[in-house]
Amino acid sequence: MSLPLEGVRILAVEQYGAGPFGTQHLADLGAEVIKIENPLEGGDVGRKVGPFFFDEGDSHFYQSFNRNKKSITLNLKHPDGIAVLRELARTADAVFNNLRGDLPAKLGLDYESLRDVNPRIVCVHLSAYGRQGERTKWPGYDYLMQAEAGYLSLTGEPDGPPARFGISIIDMMTGTMSALALTSAVLGARTTGVGRDMDVSLFDVAMHNLNYLAAWYLNEKEVTTRQPRSAHPSLTPSQLYRTKDGWLFIMCNKEKFFGVLAEAVGKPEWATDPRFVDFAARLKNREALTAELDAALMTETTQTWLERLGGTVPIAPVYDIAQALDNPFVHSQGLIVESEHEKRGTIRTMACPIRCTGEELPKVRAPKLGEHTEEVLSTLGSDAAWLQALRENKVI
Repeated sequence: MSLPLEGVRILAVEQYGAGPFGTQHLADLGAEVIKIENPLEGGDVGRKVGPFFFDEGDSHFYQSFNRNKKSITLNLKHPDGIAVLRELARTADAVFNNLRGDLPAKLGLDYESLRDVNPRIVCVHLSAYGRQGERTKWPGYDYLMQAEAGYLSLTGEPDGPPARFGISIIDMMTGTMSALALTSAVLGARTTGVGRDMDVSLFDVAMHNLNYLAAWYLNEKEVTTRQPRSAHPSLTPSQLYRTKDGWLFIMCNKEKFFGVLAEAVGKPEWATDPRFVDFAARLKNREALTAELDAALMTETTQTWLERLGGTVPIAPVYDIAQALDNPFVHSQGLIVESEHEKRGTIRTMACPIRCTGEELPKVRAPKLGEHTEEVLSTLGSDAAWLQALRENKVI
């Protein structure tokens, strides 16, 4: 057996979060991801994102997004840098970038610019607002997308200020979507012999995620708002509840679970109580049900309820980051991986969530700036004099 993307070569002009997150999926699954970094700017800006660093130009942030990749330095603002990129494109399946929407064509990273050297090349563009329309030149980041796409109006308590997600969820989902775009287009190119451009934007993904809330508004003019206790807008119990020492999130999103829950908390009569007998009745009487469930659950600790309800009622404890990462289940599932590192011996990052039965995914630490320049350029038949000339001209 082999990893599913072995033999796929990707040139990645990327930095920061969304782009590197997407290509890390591909590298984890066996693709050769060649990260192209500008030597005059210190490479990927993610190398400089603190507050924690393993070494100069090697942050915890950077390591989180760039496992299993190679790094070459290449100045794409220099004509010789573009020439090198074009030669590498002859050998690649895809060229990926997460630049501002107007830049790929200017730098020669689109299909129109590269089809002459490789008609099968796939060019994937991850940008803030896309390569078409009035915002192509706009810079943009995750939190801005959350704000404009309505997420902040849905997060937090109704009487609190607008609140964003605690993590950069749009960056990560757009990165993952770009990986899907790339693999889909490469599959198509291998079938037809013809490549193409593929576009994914933070804004498009943020809006796409509105999904059923969008359907409710577009068809019924229903504007979903924040609910107390992070509750589901139409199902209950599906929210936070108090325990003796903390909180539980309970999601009885099928009718059968409510009867099981009522029995477990010593209130079997709830299953036939007209106030709680079905989804519609419970939604109408949500406040009353919340009060009664709180009273029942506050008689025991969170852990006791996990032991009593786990596996029969959909529940989860409310953890902080430390508790989440120290959770024995996380470790038994192999969700944290260790990579060898010169400075720290080993470093730990989150494992790829895709499992390949019978195969162990690679776990090589993220590369140093330009670590693989000579190795990769040697595939073009480079010699020492050529490499020295590129260095002198500040191309690599």
